[in-house]
Amino acid sequence: MPAAPDKPHHLGHRERLRAKVLDRGADSLADYELLEYLLFGVRRQGDTKPTAKALIDRFGSIAGVLSASPADLATVKGVSEASIAMIAVVADLARRAVREEVADGPVLSSWTRLIDYLRVAMGHGKTEEFRVLFLDSKNRLIRDEVQGRGTVNRTAVYPREVVKRALELGATAIIMVHNHPSGDPTPSRADVEMTEEVRDAGELLGIVLHDHVVISKSGHESFKSMGLL
Repeated sequence: MPAAPDKPHHLGHRERLRAKVLDRGADSLADYELLEYLLFGVRRQGDTKPTAKALIDRFGSIAGVLSASPADLATVKGVSEASIAMIAVVADLARRAVREEVADGPVLSSWTRLIDYLRVAMGHGKTEEFRVLFLDSKNRLIRDEVQGRGTVNRTAVYPREVVKRALELGATAIIMVHNHPSGDPTPSRADVEMTEEVRDAGELLGIVLHDHVVISKSGHESFKSMGLL
């Protein structure tokens, strides 16, 4: 009588992983297991562990996966269009959740949450992105806007346009933010000069530049903390 064929090792694995989450919480899962569980939702059958591990290997971390472009995600074996859409939705959920915490009160009093949001939103970007947080007289967030996207190491910033937009929104203060895809958040000479131009233009019209933050995947730098503002 022929031997029964071996069962695929992943059979029952989904149930075990689900039980682990319900028993011990999602924080008991390894990074690849979180991605693996996420992919269950778009792949009804089969083993998602190889794809989850391949994503971590390719992008280095969960943050890297969530920040990856659809084109880059598509290069990973086993990643379908449905998987890409699922990852995009989860990434935006994370950004919105942290942004809501920031917008809930005076931005300057929740600085750690602000930095968390900025690192999620742009810390792993492959090209430079420049955004401005427009604040009211009580330092509450009016609007968070991306003002420009550039190449790997430069984005065009026009100080007069930043100030003009602040006036349009009725903002009395701003915080500028941009990322360094190189991973080094140290401001460049061009960053310093541009910041001084925006500060000077704003002062003429009663708009305060509270800070300029440079974000990268390895950390951040604050012009205010560095004594540059």
